[in-house]
Amino acid sequence: MSSRTWGYARCSSSSQVEDRQKIALIESGVDERFLMVDFQSGKDFNREQYQVLKKALREDDILVIKSIDRLGRNYNMILEEWRDITKNIKADIRVLDMPILDTSKNKDLLGSVINDIILALLSYVAEQERTYIRSRQREGIDLYLKTGKTKTGNRMGRPTLPLPTNWSEVYEKWNNKKITAKKAMELLGGIKPNKFYAWVKEERN
Repeated sequence: MSSRTWGYARCSSSSQVEDRQKIALIESGVDERFLMVDFQSGKDFNREQYQVLKKALREDDILVIKSIDRLGRNYNMILEEWRDITKNIKADIRVLDMPILDTSKNKDLLGSVINDIILALLSYVAEQERTYIRSRQREGIDLYLKTGKTKTGNRMGRPTLPLPTNWSEVYEKWNNKKITAKKAMELLGGIKPNKFYAWVKEERN
């Protein structure tokens, strides 16, 4: 069976980001029939299309991604996934934004070592950047909930009622599909769906 070239794109939501990734992957030689797209966070690898892709990957296949953060956001998980694909499945990975990260071209020991070092560095940087962004977002949300104003001093819409003290914990469980929305609303004091989803929207914004 001849090898195939697969493309993988990931977006948090449907947007122009998806189009840019798909265009780049197709221009690199990926057949659109073998292009998989997920609209989910990169916090882990429990994504429907990615799991389908992993099961379809065979030895000598090539997985093409636009950038390392499209594969994932967590440093340790990216390394584990990379090694599973290249060492266990024995497929190759090509990162378009970082041509040196192309295991199909660097098959010797030195090339493998260089790939591992660069991958570790890039994964770490991607994770630190995400941590910084989330920290800044949390600061902004806390300030807004406390004062009704953004960091620039602007007031955003009508004031929001204080969130329950267990909001962050419940939201994370619901967002990670560990509990249902109904259970989340019960844990938050039996709030109504409109209030729950309003808080969810605010959290994500």
